[in-house]
Amino acid sequence: MKKIVIIGAGGHSKVVQDIIEAMGEYRLMAILDDQYGALKKRENVYFGPISSFKSLFIHFECKLLIAIGRNDLRLKIVNELRLDVMDYETVIHPTAVIGQNVSIGKGTVIMPNVVLNAGARVGNHVILNTSSVIEHDTHLNDFVHIAPSATLTGAVKIGTGTLMGAGSTVIPSITIGEWCTVGAGSTIIKDIPHASTAVGSPARIIK
Repeated sequence: MKKIVIIGAGGHSKVVQDIIEAMGEYRLMAILDDQYGALKKRENVYFGPISSFKSLFIHFECKLLIAIGRNDLRLKIVNELRLDVMDYETVIHPTAVIGQNVSIGKGTVIMPNVVLNAGARVGNHVILNTSSVIEHDTHLNDFVHIAPSATLTGAVKIGTGTLMGAGSTVIPSITIGEWCTVGAGSTIIKDIPHASTAVGSPARIIK
């Protein structure tokens, strides 16, 4: 079985652990979070601070997955660890539907009942949350988070670090910039510039 270490011990991490168990391909070696002190082993899993990863990585020859929902924190940890992108694992729940000619980056998590249709491209360290729909030819850059039940219709482009709120909808061929926040339930019918917050249906930029 593949050996994997998870960074993050919050609610998002619990879901990632469920996905790993459902896949049946991994042995969970450690859960690392700075809420823990010195590295300790409990029930065959190590718990410790993030700084203890390097020793585990060398000893177990394992892969890493950052199970933290906040996009900026995932980026911060990636920059601090300075690992090769191939050192990160990608996990996909067995109930997810993956179409033809789809590309999925490293460190990405695809949760239950996600639909990822033909020609979609998903970057590194992306979260596709429960029951989200990513339609054909949509492009998600690195560190994006698509919240539960969000729907991105065809040929949408989402910039690095953007959060799409739960139940939000984007009509076809829209571009949303980097590090944006789209509110839950919002409907995007126009392009959104970088570093914007948009809410409502139809959405308007409030920040």
